[in-house]
Amino acid sequence: MSKGLRLSEKWFHRGLWLVALVFAGFLIGLGGTVVGDLPKVEKRLSLDDFMDPATTTALRTAIKTATRAEQDAQSALEQAQLKRRAAQADSAAARDTFNNWLATRRATQLADQDPELIERTRALDALKARERATGVAVEAQQQAALDARQAAARERGKLAELQEVAQKLLNAEYRRVELRVFLYRLALTLPLLVAAGWLFAKKRKSTYWPFVWGFIIFALFAFFVELVPYLPSYGGYVRYIVGIVVTALVGRQAIISLNRYLEKQKLAEQLPDAQRREELSYDTALTRLSKAVCPGCERAVDLKNPEIDFCPHCGIGLFDHCFKCSTRKSAFARFCHACGASGEQARPAPPVASAA
Repeated sequence: MSKGLRLSEKWFHRGLWLVALVFAGFLIGLGGTVVGDLPKVEKRLSLDDFMDPATTTALRTAIKTATRAEQDAQSALEQAQLKRRAAQADSAAARDTFNNWLATRRATQLADQDPELIERTRALDALKARERATGVAVEAQQQAALDARQAAARERGKLAELQEVAQKLLNAEYRRVELRVFLYRLALTLPLLVAAGWLFAKKRKSTYWPFVWGFIIFALFAFFVELVPYLPSYGGYVRYIVGIVVTALVGRQAIISLNRYLEKQKLAEQLPDAQRREELSYDTALTRLSKAVCPGCERAVDLKNPEIDFCPHCGIGLFDHCFKCSTRKSAFARFCHACGASGEQARPAPPVASAA
């Protein structure tokens, strides 16, 4: 169609397309904001929503208590181990001193040192008893830490079982929420798509066509970008079923439209040449001629052949002769390109003389 437009008209046409795109962009931005806020309609769920609050609280309290007891036992164990090491060091030092003294006593064989031997032996036994006591304290703290650790592990196991059951329920609820959010998207998108279809069928050539096309672009974007990628997937069934249904509907409509178009063309080709020419707009005829197709039936025609004045497929006149200068010109031209005379008074091409 652009070949039949004036230069200024071409630029105005491009500017209006820019208006359509800008209008569609703002609509897409608004629609994206609305669709992005749709998930906020649903309550944000967590595992705690699917677990018994009393049981969960008791288990977590028990885990916290056992963990604290384990930490306390571990701290006490470290202290007990430090005391045991100190007692062991004192006992080892005293034993070495006792052994050295005992060796000296055997060398001197002094009987008056027997009371000191008894005293040193008692001191060494006391250090040994202290070492043993610290060892018992270490073992007790180890046992306490082990008991606390095992108690915490048992409570964590019970809590993990509850969480596993709750996770299954949460996943099922997530799927239901996903489906509901998709239905919200569908409830917003489907009316837009229907409105876009109606506007395309009725208003795409109206005075305000830039806004019509902007809305159509917005509706298509909302459907294919804001809706289709968020189809819920239950093993792929929903996506494939929706794809089959949409393809079937679009294919059916395309077949019906094609049959209607062919039937309309057949009926149009039966009309008189003058009536068919009146029903064709000037811009449409120029656009089809620029593509080397017949303006009437849209079949390919060799327009460069000077002997072809009528379409060999539907019979509509393609070329005639100027009434003033008899120049061969397009039958759809409004003025003669040779003399500028009006094309409305063109006369048919003169008959070709038959061969003798």
